[in-house]
Amino acid sequence: MREGKTEVLVVGAGPVGLWAALSLAEAGIEVSIIDREAHTAARSYACALHPHTLRLLDRFGLTEVLLEQGRRIQKVALYDHQSRRAEIDVSKTGGKFPFLLILPQNELESALEQRLRKAGVSVHWNHRFDNLTQEEESVTATVQELAGTGTGYIVPHWETVVKKSSPMHVEFLIGADGHNSLVRQRLDIEHQSVGATERFAAYEFETDTSGNEEIRVVLDEATTNVLWPLPGNKCRWTFQLIHSKGPKEFPEKERRAVHLDQPAVDERIQHYVEKIAKHRAAWFSGPVKNITWCTQIFFERRLAQEFGRSRCWLAGDAAHQTGPVGVQSMNVGFAEAEKLSTAIRKIMREDGSMGLLKTYNRDQQNEWRQLLGLTGGLASRSETNSWVKEHRDRILPCLPGSGEDLLKLAPQLSLDLIAMSDVVSGG
Repeated sequence: MREGKTEVLVVGAGPVGLWAALSLAEAGIEVSIIDREAHTAARSYACALHPHTLRLLDRFGLTEVLLEQGRRIQKVALYDHQSRRAEIDVSKTGGKFPFLLILPQNELESALEQRLRKAGVSVHWNHRFDNLTQEEESVTATVQELAGTGTGYIVPHWETVVKKSSPMHVEFLIGADGHNSLVRQRLDIEHQSVGATERFAAYEFETDTSGNEEIRVVLDEATTNVLWPLPGNKCRWTFQLIHSKGPKEFPEKERRAVHLDQPAVDERIQHYVEKIAKHRAAWFSGPVKNITWCTQIFFERRLAQEFGRSRCWLAGDAAHQTGPVGVQSMNVGFAEAEKLSTAIRKIMREDGSMGLLKTYNRDQQNEWRQLLGLTGGLASRSETNSWVKEHRDRILPCLPGSGEDLLKLAPQLSLDLIAMSDVVSGG
């Protein structure tokens, strides 16, 4: 990217960054978006889109293609080792999309990128944000163009180098560059830990078991585990690791294409997944026929002390992270990108006050303090069953919703979502 000028620079071309750029472009804002990677993920972890996110995507005609690629799920069941303890019916949220949509994240990113291109904006891949300088009415961002070069003689390998570094002059900058956000670091915003790091091993596999039309969450004494139905004849088990050296105890399969066909490795992993699944979920009886993908993932429950300053703001995992079960971080990130782009549009085109951004910071801080159980959280009723009451704090990050939708999900378990204002007032 040559030295230039645009109205808004979005750093990070994941789902949240792509949505922020698309929302701005459709509002008539000149926007550029950069990402340090070479392209959208060729293969990525499957994700679940909440009803609210689907309503947002529908505004730009994206849901039709995504519905064809994904799998609609209406129920989330809660289990202990073998007993079904409770269930959540997402269809009771109402609206045009009363379900969760499960699909590979790379399919979501591809659809967003194509729609963004139709709006006249192309992602600048192989471009890395490096630094920023804020002034009263502008931001100067340093952007590095990356290139690959071969190094080594005996053992050659590919190395990324900085080809060129250029300043970019913008009115606003949005950091949607993930949990290791350089934008957040350059703003010197502390990323506060609010819980221990959670480690998971995820295995996607083919199975001939039909009729599993719900997500099953298994809460045992020490771990949270999830059986996800995926598009096609596939499922995914996500097992929480409980030992400090846990990742090494779960067998992995080399994920580079040249190594995918490894019958001996497949057989060992299949046996292991069946063994752990039956140990943690005694009801599981489906065959694990072919491991198609596996990985280890780490989640840190964190919250940025601020969502931004002046003309530089954060959205998505750059500002927060929680556990994977309810897929709250990405879905709330979509809502944040929408709110942030709306505030910027009002400031730039409607003489809106910069105070709109302070409101964004306050509202998102309050929402995440609630979702992370720092203020408010879930409260039991007299009729709440004892198992749900005992596990309510662990259930909160498993609920596939936020905002108004969350207010319709929690009561199904005879739980009430307590807002920070209720805590302050003593309600």
